Amino acid sequence: MSSLSVAEVFLGRLKALGVDYFFNNPGTDFAPIVEAYARGAVQMPLPVIATHENLAMGMAHGFAMVSGRAQAVMTHVNVGTANALAGVINAASSQVPVMVCAGRTPLFQDGPAGARSIGIHWVQEMRDQGSLVREFTRWDYELRDGHEMLEVIDRAFAVMNGTPAGPVYLSLPREVLARDVAGADVDRPLRLQPTSPGAGSPQALERLAGWLHRAKQPIAIVSSVGRSAAGVDALGRFAAAWGVPVVEYRPKHMNLPSSHAWHAGVEAGELLQSADLILVIDHDVPWIPAAAKPPAATRIVQIAGDPLFTAYPTRSFASDLAIAGDTALILDALAALGKDVRPAVRDERARVVAARRAAQPAAPPSPPAKMTAPWASYCIGAAKKPDTIIVNEYPLIGQAMDFEQPLTLFGGPPAGALGWGLPAALGAKLAKPGTDVIACLGEGAYLFCNPIACHQAAKAYDIPVLTIIFNNAEYAAVRRATQAMYPGGAAVKMNVMPLTQLDGLPPFHEVVKLFGGFGEEVSDPAALPAALQRALAATRNGQQALLNLKMG
Repeated sequence: MSSLSVAEVFLGRLKALGVDYFFNNPGTDFAPIVEAYARGAVQMPLPVIATHENLAMGMAHGFAMVSGRAQAVMTHVNVGTANALAGVINAASSQVPVMVCAGRTPLFQDGPAGARSIGIHWVQEMRDQGSLVREFTRWDYELRDGHEMLEVIDRAFAVMNGTPAGPVYLSLPREVLARDVAGADVDRPLRLQPTSPGAGSPQALERLAGWLHRAKQPIAIVSSVGRSAAGVDALGRFAAAWGVPVVEYRPKHMNLPSSHAWHAGVEAGELLQSADLILVIDHDVPWIPAAAKPPAATRIVQIAGDPLFTAYPTRSFASDLAIAGDTALILDALAALGKDVRPAVRDERARVVAARRAAQPAAPPSPPAKMTAPWASYCIGAAKKPDTIIVNEYPLIGQAMDFEQPLTLFGGPPAGALGWGLPAALGAKLAKPGTDVIACLGEGAYLFCNPIACHQAAKAYDIPVLTIIFNNAEYAAVRRATQAMYPGGAAVKMNVMPLTQLDGLPPFHEVVKLFGGFGEEVSDPAALPAALQRALAATRNGQQALLNLKMG
């Protein structure tokens, strides 16, 4: 086999392992990567230049969360890694596999190809570049010799696709990337597979089955079961087999079809107090203890790949039983045990769900006097198709929308590093090009996402997504937190609360037009349904679109 550069081995192996896109923000450390793409000696992922590292991370995150296949990001040495850090934190908290790579300052002052050639090659060197991201990655490594490139890439894939999944980090010195290696088979079979999570301990499942039989009012509280379509299906089978109401509290995914007979809404409310058994399934924060929590006698079961969320320094939700493994497999195993539930018990549980569903308004709401988040959410829900993908960074109101298909709702990462939504929507659209993708953002999240970079990428790579900005010209989360902590305080009594107002905002709907997009401002609630249809028509014709909703 002829010699390849280490850069060619790197890119060729990524392609062989299912990486479709190489999201990157290049620098002087990329010279061997540039040469590899120019030579074209092996099949390589399509390069996507992201003009900010947050965009690169978000696009890789969005593609992976929709497709289930990890993608690769490469940034410029330590400074690019620093810019990508918020995205790494988001991917880690969302358990999304992303192969994060970065160049490393050249090792040598002179001599081999790739040695230091400009001033920043001294200034940018770190003693430990991986320390920037180590707390948030499953594994990190600095490539030392080109002959280990295949083994290193294979190990990275095995680790990041394990349970729980998450990002890994690899730093690549320029001289190492520039070397030639002979006999590197980039298409060789993968012999380093990720761990295979099981269906939980049989003893633990039998114990839980006994509790479910005896419980009068069990509930399940879920957030990320819908990370996979298999999880959605298994949750539905489990709930039906046992007659367990399911609450999607602060959902990060679509976990159970809205029409499912055992869907009990998006707020636990009074069920938190009446439940005698709570199954916390793939949820890191199932309730806010300072606001409401179950009685001390309520049995609580935690089910997830890592049910104790060991990456969190402090998390003290009770766990009378913790079952680790693949959530879909666990739920399917439990569903198989769900036999002979007493009819009277099932009927009582069903009445609880029926009462909650009956309390939902049957008739469509009328347009309010001013634009509100519930009205906007209802209109978006009415306008979307069943397979439309919604990427939500904070503002949507779950009660106002229905979701029936898996992998159609993706909420902001638990870590909450702003600026994720629009880049993730772009990545989702790359993964599902024939599907409508809508990014719902607050104006703060939109500003954080480096919108010029996002709109430029959408134009350059023909990614027509619809961005909807819930624009109230303030940091509403800061205002709400202050109101909750100081309800009678001085800040609440002021006409303008300090540190919350965003003055001088541009007309966001005009910004997208600079990139050939469709943009429109909507302040009249009654005009929103028609505006949504115009914007979606634009995206279906290949044009990115943005609606700037003037809230309140």
